[in-house]
Amino acid sequence: MKYILISILIFLIGCHEKDNRKTKSVELTNNLIKIEPEEHYVDSTNIGLPNKYKIELKKFRTEDSVFVKIEFYEKQKSKWILKQHLQSSKDGIISCDPKISDFNNDGFNDFTFKSSVAARGANEIRNLYIFNAKNGQLQFIKNSTYFPNMRYNNELDCVDAFRVYGGCQTAFAKLESDSLREFANVELFDKRIIITTIDKGGKTKEIKNEKFNGESFIRFSNYKPLKELKVEY
Repeated sequence: MKYILISILIFLIGCHEKDNRKTKSVELTNNLIKIEPEEHYVDSTNIGLPNKYKIELKKFRTEDSVFVKIEFYEKQKSKWILKQHLQSSKDGIISCDPKISDFNNDGFNDFTFKSSVAARGANEIRNLYIFNAKNGQLQFIKNSTYFPNMRYNNELDCVDAFRVYGGCQTAFAKLESDSLREFANVELFDKRIIITTIDKGGKTKEIKNEKFNGESFIRFSNYKPLKELKVEY
């Protein structure tokens, strides 16, 4: 009998906590409805397949947080059907500045927005969402925020980034599943240039480490052979 009473008590506590969670969820949703978004962006002509998919971004600010809601739709029988609801935290300083472009050279446009900045604005941090044509959804690249000032590198068919600190580093990475895997980088620091390769296991190898008398901040488009990026980024 004792064990039956304990089981009933645990069940009732569980139900009460579940109801509380539901109540809090409803309260949060209702409060969010009352908040007007600071930014609102919609595109249905460029993301994924033009006129087949639509993305909507809204930036909200509450008393204790700033965050972005992303809703992704697919057109079915002339109606927009919600396929995904994504949410991400964001700094409260800069705008989202949404951009659409192809980051993996598959012919379908992907999506990024600014989530923060670092190094006094020199490092633009963006969340990257890759469009997956197989399931018609967006895949958030979990570590994309570790690759500031990122762009698609047509020469190496990869994503490259430009990290600015006391020196600078151009990083080259491949998209693999839901992450970017860095495979090489070129660093300029303390009047030296260091070129490093990184294998799939994470093992690093310096292939060049020598004095460098050029400019302190240079972005490169290739590491082997070493080639400076000539276009604006």
